[in-house]
Amino acid sequence: MAPDHRHRVTIRDNGGSFTCGADDRVLIAMEKGGKADIPVGCRGGGCGVCRVRVLEGAFETGPMSKRHVGPAEKAQGLALACRLYPRGDLVLALDVSPHCLYPVEETAGS
Repeated sequence: MAPDHRHRVTIRDNGGSFTCGADDRVLIAMEKGGKADIPVGCRGGGCGVCRVRVLEGAFETGPMSKRHVGPAEKAQGLALACRLYPRGDLVLALDVSPHCLYPVEETAGS
């Protein structure tokens, strides 16, 4: 795979989409693209605000708080977008952690 290969990331809940490089974290690529499709918190894998469920596509993750994504949840496709690296096009669903450290405002139409 070429180092500059871009993958399409689609958010099922709100229809948002953006591109993300294979070496970029999904949340950071979203922000760099001027989008706000996934809630943003600490950006460091600890708060749980950006928790998503990968519905389609291959991915890898970096270190995440086990409080927000436990091993069984990770096996079911849950991840924190700030620690999510695409390995192909992704379709995601928003799924904020029940242990989220920051309040998340409802978006219009939710």
